[in-house]
Amino acid sequence: MDLSHQIQTGLGNQGLPVPTIQWIQGVMSARNPPPPLPALIATARSRLLAADLTTPALLEASAPAFPPNLDSAQVQETKLPRDILVQVLDIDNLSKSKWEQVEELEAIARGEQTRGREIIRLPTGNEADEEGDDSSATQSISGGSGRPGAAGRAGTASANATSKNSTHRLVLQDCRGQKVYALELRRVEKIGIGTLNIGEKIMLKKGATVARGVILLEPATCVVLGGKVEVWQKAWLEGRLARLKEAVGADRPN
Repeated sequence: MDLSHQIQTGLGNQGLPVPTIQWIQGVMSARNPPPPLPALIATARSRLLAADLTTPALLEASAPAFPPNLDSAQVQETKLPRDILVQVLDIDNLSKSKWEQVEELEAIARGEQTRGREIIRLPTGNEADEEGDDSSATQSISGGSGRPGAAGRAGTASANATSKNSTHRLVLQDCRGQKVYALELRRVEKIGIGTLNIGEKIMLKKGATVARGVILLEPATCVVLGGKVEVWQKAWLEGRLARLKEAVGADRPN
């Protein structure tokens, strides 16, 4: 078995759909001489999780996708017939009103967020990246991660604020470009604004319930694999406040 097929097998053994030989050879061409097989498999996995699943020649034609008309509201309940790899296009916390989320993001943009009666000052610019910066403000909101920029701070703050009782709605897309809404039926720990990236990959397991065209997410049938599409994530973060304001009509002139 040649190296490309060994990488295919290694990814398949990790429960991932099999990329094409053409795509794998493109990954290998960047590593000359090639490293050991485990390192190549790890690189291919990382590149796969960071790729747009709809990219031509990324996955084999037999890669599992949503059945036709899965999003039909006419079907009361059905089950996914196979494991299906999807990517996240959007996430919304249904446990918080749009206006609450607007206020939270505006507070973060001002460099502060309230917790009870306490005002937490957040790091601005690259303050958290400065060596030796052990300010309590940085640690209180980001655990010292030093994630720069307003968008990064917004993601971190939202992540820390995600309640165990939160319910999230996602827009998921398969390798053929089909989009379906998904809703947490039971809390999935890694799903949250600030913890789940746009473009992140999720494996929906065989037997997952689809009710009225919406996939119901629960830990037993939803495996968050990681990754993100960097440009999607950046655009989503930067446009989130404007989208929320539009949704509540807060950007309309009086």
